[in-house]
Amino acid sequence: MGKVTGFKEFGRQLPSRRPVPERVQHFREFYEHWTEEQARNQGARCMNCGVPFCHSGCPLGNLIPDWNDLVYRGQWESAMAALSTTNNFPEFTGRICPAPCEASCTLAINQDAVAIEHIERAIADRAFEQGWMQPRPPQTRTGKKVAVVGSGPAGLAAAAQLNSAGHSVTVLERDEYIGGLLTLGIPGFKLEKEIVQRRLDLMEAEGVEFRTGAHVGVNYPVSELKTGYDAILLSGGSTQARDLDVPGRDLDGIHFAMEYLPQQNRLDMGQALDGVRRISAEGRRVVILGGGDTGADCLGTAHRQGAEVVHQLEILSEPPQTRYAGNPWPEWPIILRPSAAHEEGGLTDYCVATKSFSGDNGQVSQLHAVYVEWVRGENGRPTMREIEGSDFTIDTELVLLALGFLHPEHEGMLTDLGVELDDRGNISVNRDKATSVPGIFAAGDMARGQSLVVWAIAEGRAAAHGIDKYLMGSTGLPWVATKYDRR
Repeated sequence: MGKVTGFKEFGRQLPSRRPVPERVQHFREFYEHWTEEQARNQGARCMNCGVPFCHSGCPLGNLIPDWNDLVYRGQWESAMAALSTTNNFPEFTGRICPAPCEASCTLAINQDAVAIEHIERAIADRAFEQGWMQPRPPQTRTGKKVAVVGSGPAGLAAAAQLNSAGHSVTVLERDEYIGGLLTLGIPGFKLEKEIVQRRLDLMEAEGVEFRTGAHVGVNYPVSELKTGYDAILLSGGSTQARDLDVPGRDLDGIHFAMEYLPQQNRLDMGQALDGVRRISAEGRRVVILGGGDTGADCLGTAHRQGAEVVHQLEILSEPPQTRYAGNPWPEWPIILRPSAAHEEGGLTDYCVATKSFSGDNGQVSQLHAVYVEWVRGENGRPTMREIEGSDFTIDTELVLLALGFLHPEHEGMLTDLGVELDDRGNISVNRDKATSVPGIFAAGDMARGQSLVVWAIAEGRAAAHGIDKYLMGSTGLPWVATKYDRR
């Protein structure tokens, strides 16, 4: 423990955010950089407690007290070495993780948690800036070939681990960019695409092969996948979006969030939208349905596009400001978490159910909704009930559906491969992420369901462990506990 009284001397201090009028003018990241002193003081707040609950809070089991202490001491390169032992991409999780580790921080029992996420980001950024992140290809190759289908964080983590073990890894991506939602889904103001690309460049220099435009089951035959590789990892996303089956849904101007957000990311990367109709909030009255992270991403994007007004509607009740009695530390706190996008404007409302849409000449112009209340049903579970006489209407020209995802697409690749699915429509896997078909593994959203980037990385690392063991009979790659293993 570097500074025994650090948690008493220093309060939690995050990097400053750029002023709202400035940051809504562009899609660059909105956090300022910490000074050396600020970062080290935040590292000093770590208590190095006897039982570091932050380890169990983090799906990756990051050695958080170790690198907090090293940052406090100014030993940044050693901090990066400690961080890299469990996390392949700290520059991603340091930006877009909701930090379950901080919710489990011992200091958070009665004070503000250690700023773990931002310390992690500071370590990773310094490592790249100082040139410590150099390609480290394996010294020998095993002669085994592995195909990773899907280039999101789960696929990339697995590819990095398997490549380090000496296997020849090819990552197949159906889109024109590598990175999955890291590149096309998450807005640049949360994760600049140069940050993703520098990691991809590093992986490529280490020997990982990337192929874009390879849509397995469509323009890339499943038969070629089966015959060309010794093992296959399915790590695509949970891409079957949850829809809203109400009258007027077919009107123009109603789009899924994952139609809207990737388009703006492509524009930010300089791609022309040839033959594709632009979805823009400029000058429009926008309604976002869904109060999660994706809804907040839509909100921030709409602000930057120049929306006239943005309503964000959530069907659930507004979360409390602090933990309730049945949600004690170190559980994940079910509390209100406004994002940076909410600082920038917009109108948020809770307990709202959409009843229908209406419009003129095929274009949406109004959303019709009603307020609801949640009551305990006979089985003890919350049940939604409409409040009589609470109907209302919102004028809108653009509606964005950010309602989450159901499961991966079944038609095509999954059907052709014949892998078993679980009762939620995800791919069924065992402890080693093996599917019902020998040699085929699955990880990330395809197996776990829609989840966090940090969970995707953990899933990818767990799959790499299983694949290496399958190919070689044993493995030196670490095993990572996931939802099928933690009790």
